[in-house]
Amino acid sequence: MKDINLSIEEIAAEETLGIRRDVMWPGKPLEYVKLQDDSEGLHFGLKLNGELVTVVSLFVKNEEAQFRKLATISAHQGNGYASLMLDHIITLSQNKGVTKLWCNARVNKTGFYHKIGMYETDQKFSKGGIDYVIMEKNI
Repeated sequence: MKDINLSIEEIAAEETLGIRRDVMWPGKPLEYVKLQDDSEGLHFGLKLNGELVTVVSLFVKNEEAQFRKLATISAHQGNGYASLMLDHIITLSQNKGVTKLWCNARVNKTGFYHKIGMYETDQKFSKGGIDYVIMEKNI
């Protein structure tokens, strides 16, 4: 069995773009997945044996933090890497004095977020033909 080396580290916003696009908006140009406020966020990558497999962006404002664009490449989904990434940003957020973490969750992914104690709000919207709900967690 091959040794597994996992690490989570801060990365540049540009390093998130390929995975964001390939997982969330395949077929779209990289420009489509850039966020206007990417320069204001913290961006993290989970590397498996040196390969970037999961990304997320975190935006902290006062006592609230929003995470955006959590994505794991298809070949590595279902192995708990997104959960490890969320554990990392929850701890980081708590250390920064954040009391509420939230995200725009795709409706078909809400079960995943429920598992980490997030709850759905009544705020819903659609973008690019996909339905979203804002989910929150007090931390």
